Amino acid sequence: MKPSVSFLIAFLFFELLSIATINFSFCNGTTSNYVPCIETERKALLTFKQHLNDTSNRLHSWITGEDGDCCKWAGVVCNNITGHVLELHLGNPHTEYLTSEGPKFRYEWEAEYDAFERSRMSGKLHPSLLDLKHLNYLDLSYNDFGGIRIPRFLASMESLTYLNLSDAGFSGMIPHQFGNLSNIRYLDLSKNSFSAENLFWLSSLPLLEHLDLSRVNLSKASDWLLEINTLPSLKVLKLASCELQHFPPLSIVNFSSLVTLDLSANEPPLIPSWVFGLSHLHFLDMGFNEIQGPIPDGLQNLTSLTHLDLYRNHFNSSIPTWLYSLTHLQHLSLSGNDLQGMISGAIANLTDIERLDLSYNYKLEGRISRSFGRLCNLREIEFSYVKLRQAISEILDILSGCLSDKLESLYLNSTQIFGFLTDQFGQFKNLHTFYLMNNSISGHIPSSLGELCSLKVLVISANKLNGTLSKIHFRNLTKLLSLDLSHNQIHGEIPSLTKEIRFESLDLSSNNLSGSLPLIYPNYMFDLSNNNFSGSISHFVCHRIHELKETEFLKLRGNCLSEELPDCWKNWPFLKVLSLGNNKFTGNLPISMGTLSELRSLRLRKNNLSGIIPTSLGNCMELETLDVSENELVGTIPIWIGERLSSLLILNLRSNKFHGILPRELCNLASLQILDLADNNLSGAIPKCISNINAMVTMNSLIVGNSVRYSTNYTEVIEDALLVVKGQTVEYSTILNLVRSIDLSKNKFSGEIPIEVTNLEALRSLNLSHNSFTGKIPKKIGAMRSLESIDFSSNQLSDEIPQSISNLTFLNYLNFSNNNLIGKIPLSTQLQSLNASCFVGNKLCGSPLPNNCVETPPTPGHEIGGGKDDEEHKVDWFYVSMALGFVMGFWSVIGPLTVNRRWRYMYCRFLDRLGDIFGNVVIRKFF
Repeated sequence: MKPSVSFLIAFLFFELLSIATINFSFCNGTTSNYVPCIETERKALLTFKQHLNDTSNRLHSWITGEDGDCCKWAGVVCNNITGHVLELHLGNPHTEYLTSEGPKFRYEWEAEYDAFERSRMSGKLHPSLLDLKHLNYLDLSYNDFGGIRIPRFLASMESLTYLNLSDAGFSGMIPHQFGNLSNIRYLDLSKNSFSAENLFWLSSLPLLEHLDLSRVNLSKASDWLLEINTLPSLKVLKLASCELQHFPPLSIVNFSSLVTLDLSANEPPLIPSWVFGLSHLHFLDMGFNEIQGPIPDGLQNLTSLTHLDLYRNHFNSSIPTWLYSLTHLQHLSLSGNDLQGMISGAIANLTDIERLDLSYNYKLEGRISRSFGRLCNLREIEFSYVKLRQAISEILDILSGCLSDKLESLYLNSTQIFGFLTDQFGQFKNLHTFYLMNNSISGHIPSSLGELCSLKVLVISANKLNGTLSKIHFRNLTKLLSLDLSHNQIHGEIPSLTKEIRFESLDLSSNNLSGSLPLIYPNYMFDLSNNNFSGSISHFVCHRIHELKETEFLKLRGNCLSEELPDCWKNWPFLKVLSLGNNKFTGNLPISMGTLSELRSLRLRKNNLSGIIPTSLGNCMELETLDVSENELVGTIPIWIGERLSSLLILNLRSNKFHGILPRELCNLASLQILDLADNNLSGAIPKCISNINAMVTMNSLIVGNSVRYSTNYTEVIEDALLVVKGQTVEYSTILNLVRSIDLSKNKFSGEIPIEVTNLEALRSLNLSHNSFTGKIPKKIGAMRSLESIDFSSNQLSDEIPQSISNLTFLNYLNFSNNNLIGKIPLSTQLQSLNASCFVGNKLCGSPLPNNCVETPPTPGHEIGGGKDDEEHKVDWFYVSMALGFVMGFWSVIGPLTVNRRWRYMYCRFLDRLGDIFGNVVIRKFF
């Protein structure tokens, strides 16, 4: 008799209940039913560990011994019922510096980065993982396997449903055997050095939901879209920076359930139309592409969007009104385009918006309207380089409603904002980043600044602020990293803040501040340049003499600081840039400056310093810039500069009292780009080894590209240099890495200009004026094709100007005046466009001089010119008659042979017999 249906249902119910009860007890770790890991799998994991380099000891719990239960090891997840290893979580756990938002103290960022780097495992992946038959989850992300190829055995682990190899240091071609991972749902191969010529293996992964191939080179994979279109379960697709240029059309989109699509940093000319049919899309990033024209209307179909990035394209329309109907948007970035027109008040319809970025659209204009007060979820507003033309007090009033305790970042650089900062400023308790640079903000800085307890970065430089600063402005700014109030009109003294606050950087340069230096010690940069500070700096440099200062950039140039430089620089071991120029310092350079072993730039220009350059500076072997120009320094140029300061890029000893010869050791400075020794008492010849300075021979901007520009995640320090070029003093900063210059003018150098100088083909400016050079201008001067400026004036140079100078197509300044040059000025577009004064004081003729060159006919017994060059053009009749005799003799023999066949035959037989006789003689002698 068959059991009834109700009986079967009851039986199955109790069976399932009992299984669930057993499983529940396992999941809660009851020891009575706990199953430890499988022995073969434990050994497989230990073998796998042996081939890894685990410098941070992340796998310290993976121990040998029979009692070791691998299910309790770090990163290992087992099935509580069977004991099989199911998951390996071996990704780098320290990724905070990659994911955290907002600025941080440098030491915090560096600590996170160091922890991340230390935790990156390396080594090899051993195939013992194949013994983990039930493994379905493998995460090896953010490690460093040194550029090895993906081991093929990974493609044999068919039980995998999750594989993450992101930023793990792999390279080479993606193996097509990955098509064997038929159960895979999550596949992340991003941020490695992978490439692929095709993606046909994707069609074998029907369950794939998450695919990230960002930074995989797919430029040759023409099938990429067709193969991705075979993935009906796909929800996340990330193909950022894949070098994709052509986005083919699709008649049918099979991955219509897509939720996230990232195609940023490729080069498509437009957004493909199939994107507009992805109605479930929440996240779309098409930023940093080459898309042109108006923002396409098809995007309005994506009504589920919460994140839309179209930054850094070439959209040139106004903002379409339908965009404001995407009411689910939380993140909208249209920055870095060519958008124009007005910002509509309808933007207030985006009530869920948290981050709004319209910055760097130079033709976009409008105002932050009153309707912004309804956007109560806004956390970040970026409107820099948009023409707002609005009072800052009105903006703060609009935002001070429901946003006063929510707004975190406000970027309003170069927005033509004007007016006064009001006390409303202090209402934004969660504001951590505030940029108002390059506007017309005037008046005093409100004391409510000190109430912004969350503030980390404040930039109000290049405005019209005045008034003074006091401790009340800083009273609660305990999190402040950077306070940039430079290029304003702030006056008065600065309070000392040794206890109240610890800055990362502080820039108060180019104001009207006065008094003595305040005791403030930022641990990155301190810039008080171009103010009116006065007095000694001893109290500042030597404060708490046994306490090491962490400052790396100290810039005090352009003040009225005086007295001798203190000799306690050993308290500043981290200094990289020390700028004290344009002050009134006296006395000798302190010996303790030689303890600054990290120093890369030392600028002491235009003071009243005396004595010699101390030998101790030779210990500053990282120096790239040494500028002690316009002082009263004496002695010879130290030989150790060329022997020990091999990293020097800029050496400026201009306008001192140095004497003696130019040391040959300076030729060792292969990276030197600027050499300025003008206005001293140097003598002797230019050493021929000057062509060893490679940076002046070939143009390589990378030599100095990273050396004059120092930056962190929120602060950038750009080095500059004052040079005398084309007869004028010019300040170089952003293009300093391109400058190549030699200035030896106003000395007592003598001898000929060595031809080796013409090997300096990257040189842009050469000034040898006001010396005693003799001889000719080097004939190969035209090889110096980068030259823009030449000054050889006031020397004793003779002979003609070389014709090769016409090859200097970049030349726009030249001065050959007051020498002994003769002859005609060569013809070229550059030379004839110069002023005649560039050639006066010589015996030259031709344009641009008013005197034309006249050809004088020869007279009997007297050749034109009568000089050595004319001797070379005389006819030597001996050689003429000799040549004629040869021609006559040759054709008297050869001529008849060409016209008489019988003579030709007899002549050939004669040569044959002569050859036989000669051959027999040679053979007899040889044997």
